[in-house]
Amino acid sequence: MKLTRKLKVGVALAVLVITGVAATRGGEAEHYINLKVLPKNISSKDLSHIMIDEFEDGLGVGCNFCHAKENNSNKLDYASDAKPEKQIARSMMHMTLGINKKFFHLRRPALGDSSIVVTCGTCHHGQPRPDETALQ
Repeated sequence: MKLTRKLKVGVALAVLVITGVAATRGGEAEHYINLKVLPKNISSKDLSHIMIDEFEDGLGVGCNFCHAKENNSNKLDYASDAKPEKQIARSMMHMTLGINKKFFHLRRPALGDSSIVVTCGTCHHGQPRPDETALQ
């Protein structure tokens, strides 16, 4: 009887450990469509960090600034390239990554990385367009 109870407890603990590990693992990365600068296997957590902390905070804009609406809907079509601001954002991402690599000698700069020195907010200061007088 004692052995059976120990076996049941052992199995229950094993199930709890396996469930806990499965719940805390990072999970598979999302597969987003039409990513051209960001990694194709970026996690939703990392993507949200970049979009909120870099773009929303750095430029003071919402998602609809770069992302077009779906046809006949109020939902955003994140994969669409219909708005020119999205291509401008991609160019700005390339520019900041290049600046960080060339001038701050970061080997593999990545958007959202805490080692990045120049970010959107460096020039934009929470505005959709940087103050041109400050850049001269």
